[in-house]
Amino acid sequence: MSFSRRRRRGVRSPFSNLIAQGEPWVWLTAGSLAVASLMIAGLLVFIAVRGAATFWPRPLVEVCLTGGQCLLGEVTDRERGEEATVGSGQTGGSQLIRTANFELTGEHFRWVDDAAVESTKRPEWATAVERLEGGRFHGYPLRLLRSGETVAEGPAAAWDEYRRIHPEVRRRYARAVWIDRHQRGELQRELRAARLAVASARLEAGAESDLVAAAKAAEQEVIARVAEQSRELDVMTNQLRDANREWSFEFRTVDDQLVTLPLEEMVQAWQPNRLGLFGKLSVYGSRWWEFLSDDPREANSAGGVFPAIWGTVAMTLIMALLVAPFGVLAALYLREYASSGPLTSIVRIAINNLAGVPSIVYGAFGLGFFCYGLGGNIDDIFFRASLVADNQPTFGTGGLLWAALTLALLTLPVVIVATEEALAAVPNSMREGSYACGASKWQTIRRIVLPRALPGIMTGLILAMARGAGEVAPLMLVGVKKLALDLPIDGSFPFIHPEREFMHLAYLIYDVGFQSPNSQAAQPMVFTITFLLVTIIALLNIAAIFIRSRLKRRYVMQQF
Repeated sequence: MSFSRRRRRGVRSPFSNLIAQGEPWVWLTAGSLAVASLMIAGLLVFIAVRGAATFWPRPLVEVCLTGGQCLLGEVTDRERGEEATVGSGQTGGSQLIRTANFELTGEHFRWVDDAAVESTKRPEWATAVERLEGGRFHGYPLRLLRSGETVAEGPAAAWDEYRRIHPEVRRRYARAVWIDRHQRGELQRELRAARLAVASARLEAGAESDLVAAAKAAEQEVIARVAEQSRELDVMTNQLRDANREWSFEFRTVDDQLVTLPLEEMVQAWQPNRLGLFGKLSVYGSRWWEFLSDDPREANSAGGVFPAIWGTVAMTLIMALLVAPFGVLAALYLREYASSGPLTSIVRIAINNLAGVPSIVYGAFGLGFFCYGLGGNIDDIFFRASLVADNQPTFGTGGLLWAALTLALLTLPVVIVATEEALAAVPNSMREGSYACGASKWQTIRRIVLPRALPGIMTGLILAMARGAGEVAPLMLVGVKKLALDLPIDGSFPFIHPEREFMHLAYLIYDVGFQSPNSQAAQPMVFTITFLLVTIIALLNIAAIFIRSRLKRRYVMQQF
């Protein structure tokens, strides 16, 4: 019997029963959720694999070409088949070799056609050196020198002596950097404070007053004391650097050139072709530690990202502390106090529309209102001496506080909407029972409604932190900087420096990926920084989820 005849006779098809019950839509929804989950998981796995593999010590290969030229480096990428015609017009495979030695070869990477390769081997003593400047270096160890005299000669002896001496050289280098950055920085802050005291006295009492004379006398005392302390620091740093300048390491490159590297400029070195599994894990861990704890180098394409980690976490936490009370108070008023009407509806519509405003608009608003408006007025009232003495704004420019406030505005609609939903989910029977027991409206909200809405409020805060931590466009206008080694929160006085510009991991991804002069070397760093940013956001969210679960267990009880 055909389908049309069954319909005419009133016989229902089994497919129509399924559609009426909604089962196809349930399966479609489940399938869409599965596909979306797989896409998210695949993206995270891809970022994790590419990011975590950046610092693994790959083998160094010596590739000799048919023309007689030899290259020494890491094979970082391969292409096969028709896709491998990289400037040669030939089909077949090719490989991308990280050759390093930029000052000698003029290139960091080089594509090599497999057809042009005559021989490939893995030399036992091939060494990779990470330097403070100049990028990576590849070569073969020859001699360890002290003041030009040979201390150890031959690959084995020179390498063993290097491993014994190098940690002490790095400690002296770190000590000299600490003196220059922190102790000299403290002296410079004292000089600036004395200079600002003179400018402040001139503004208060006039240029010829006794107050200005006393401030100038105090400034001269500070200058004399700082000069004496600077001479002492000069002696200390010169001793450290003279001791380091004695040591150097001579290498032979693959094209038989002799290169002498100062030990002070060698951050670390490894010989991947001689390493076992535990040796590779040791190198891998040390490179990760350097990445997490050191300052950036080479236009942010080498070194560490510690200032960016610190700035990202500090800004996200300050943003969360700012957005939570304002979002909760606004939602409380809209849900518990405001009467239903056109004005309340307009406010809710405006809040929902604010969630769709492009983030760069918030950045422009933060620059105009917070930096130039509010910050400029703060400078005029409290920091006029700085404007007069240095012609430099304190709060009238980008900084940590203005960045956190701007992102708090950006994420405020998320917190308000989530808090309203959480308040609406509290049963009215609990409110009525509280009123029946004689509690006031505020007592009911404080002791009944808010505790049971806290898990939902935490959900909104988690979403706000996840969005705020990954924003880039507003930060480019209100405080983020390409290189800012002074941390916005540190151990100096005051502990928090809200006026300081800072580094951010999301902006660092943009800078390394699109502004780096060496795009091939920057590509792995982009994945590594992305992996680190996702990990930090996940850790912050896990901490918030843990707090939310504790709140659920504490406040879940029987309903009236």
